[in-house]
Amino acid sequence: MGKPNNSKRRVKKQFIGRHLMIKGEHADKLLRGIKETTIRLGVVKPKYDEVIIHGYGRPLAKAKIVSVRVKKVKELTIDDARRDGFKTVEELLDALESAYGKIKEDDPVTIITLKVIKRLDNLEPSHPYLGLDPVDIARLALRYIPNELAKEEVEIMKILTATNSIRRTAIRLYGDLEKRWRIRRVLKRALRLLIEKGIINP
Repeated sequence: MGKPNNSKRRVKKQFIGRHLMIKGEHADKLLRGIKETTIRLGVVKPKYDEVIIHGYGRPLAKAKIVSVRVKKVKELTIDDARRDGFKTVEELLDALESAYGKIKEDDPVTIITLKVIKRLDNLEPSHPYLGLDPVDIARLALRYIPNELAKEEVEIMKILTATNSIRRTAIRLYGDLEKRWRIRRVLKRALRLLIEKGIINP
């Protein structure tokens, strides 16, 4: 019996949740409109239509996933490179190898097209939550400051991310719509902590 052929990289399906990490310089290009896509090695499936973009160790923007395409490395074009913020295909391939190590022509890559819908450095001071959706505050709090929150506050944030609604969270937790103020109070405290720690810069 012959040896197994290990010449091909095993293709493993990966998933993206609510958070998408992008290296700082590439995230800057995305925010400035120079970069429209992020290209990942392998077959990548986003679970949601919207994600929070992170770079430099903090959240930078909220973005909508416009499209997802899978190609082989050898099928990448100059248009793919330019939409990803590079001048040539060679520059794009160098960046991919810098991130993933040696890549092969037949390796699959996933091209995710993004549209920034809210920058987190351009918020609304007059809005109770600076223009952020309550559920986004909850997600950021659970990711960056869970140890700063009390056990009950963490539970509130978790349920809010599941229900996507202050009203439904109040009913699930307390069986009473009038207890919405408790959720709002925790949201405002979480937002204040995110600002104090420099995670959000309004």
